[in-house]
Amino acid sequence: MAKALLGYVGGSDPRLLAEMRRLQQRVQDLESELVRIQAENDALTSTAVASHSELLDVPQAEPALT
Repeated sequence: MAKALLGYVGGSDPRLLAEMRRLQQRVQDLESELVRIQAENDALTSTAVASHSELLDVPQAEPALT
């Protein structure tokens, strides 16, 4: 009888616990992907800044005398 009451009152439902674990794992996966993408973005940004600054360092040709 006690088991029936516990289940009726809202004991731990295995399906609910499984769904909660699945969602927690999904959140962890998404957080890991976010960190990876941010690192990749930072690397691409620093590469773009470096190549842009190299373009700015090109010496200018002096104008030809006419």
